[in-house]
Amino acid sequence: MTKKKIGIGFGTWAWGNKLVWGYKAETDDILLKKTFFDAINGGLDLVDSADSYGTGSLFGQSEKLIGDFLEDLPKRKLKKITIATKLAPFPWRIGRNGLNNAFQESNQRLKGNMTRVQLHWSTYRYAPWQEEQLLNGLGDLYEEGLIKEIGLSNTGPKRLNFLFQKLKKRGIKIQSIQMQLSLLTKPSLEDENIKIICDENEIEYLAYSPLGLGILTVPPNQSPMPSTFIRKSLYQRILPKTIELRTLLTNIGKKYSASQAQVALNWVRSHGAKPIVGIRNPNQAKDAISALNWSLTKSEKQKLDFCRNACLANMPLNPFTSP
Repeated sequence: MTKKKIGIGFGTWAWGNKLVWGYKAETDDILLKKTFFDAINGGLDLVDSADSYGTGSLFGQSEKLIGDFLEDLPKRKLKKITIATKLAPFPWRIGRNGLNNAFQESNQRLKGNMTRVQLHWSTYRYAPWQEEQLLNGLGDLYEEGLIKEIGLSNTGPKRLNFLFQKLKKRGIKIQSIQMQLSLLTKPSLEDENIKIICDENEIEYLAYSPLGLGILTVPPNQSPMPSTFIRKSLYQRILPKTIELRTLLTNIGKKYSASQAQVALNWVRSHGAKPIVGIRNPNQAKDAISALNWSLTKSEKQKLDFCRNACLANMPLNPFTSP
């Protein structure tokens, strides 16, 4: 059996987020619509959102935009892509039916075009009982035919295995796991174990923040400063310590006439994970699409692995990730 080539998906965290991404509806929405169609027409085959994407009064904005855009997408194209969203296990969403309302609201915003529902993070560290109940509730929605696929996010290998087996007993498969993975995430045994579980059980491994919030796209001789406080402080801490890594990305890219972003995305794919790249304009969509046309050689992958291991700065870990 030849292994199916790993594709690339795109994320929409920035679509409605003022705090980290400085979203402005009046200027961004037209651009986002073009970005959306360019991405799908170019072969990016998974759209990832969440009910909590969109700050303050813009709660659910990303899903709303996707729902509106999908109305203009031909049905044959819709069949070829996965529309995935994540429901947040907020502390007030409790019990087996804790996500029912959230599911209905997301489904409305997405105009019924929801392929996969993922639990946004693990509650294991602060309310371990909540996670299992919510997942069982998603299992109920699946059995009722309301959900086509179920996925997890920010769940470590022990919990992934436990929850996978729990649902398997009900004849329900966990379709995907979404974790932060990039050249800027610290290599860990947990990550290796997740990959093993995914391979053994045919779970799709999705990698979010594959470009380290844009840090990996910055040329080695530049140090731009983003407009929002959160990204600015990350850039100040990480950019100076990643010059060597970003130089290597540039040098490998030259061989393929490819950007640093493309090299970073193909590094993720070389590790058996599907990158979910955040895109906000047609140029970023086009760049991600170009990464589908080539792959890293074994020695290029090894050089990048070595450089990653030696890197003195890493992206912060998600505090809710379970063991």
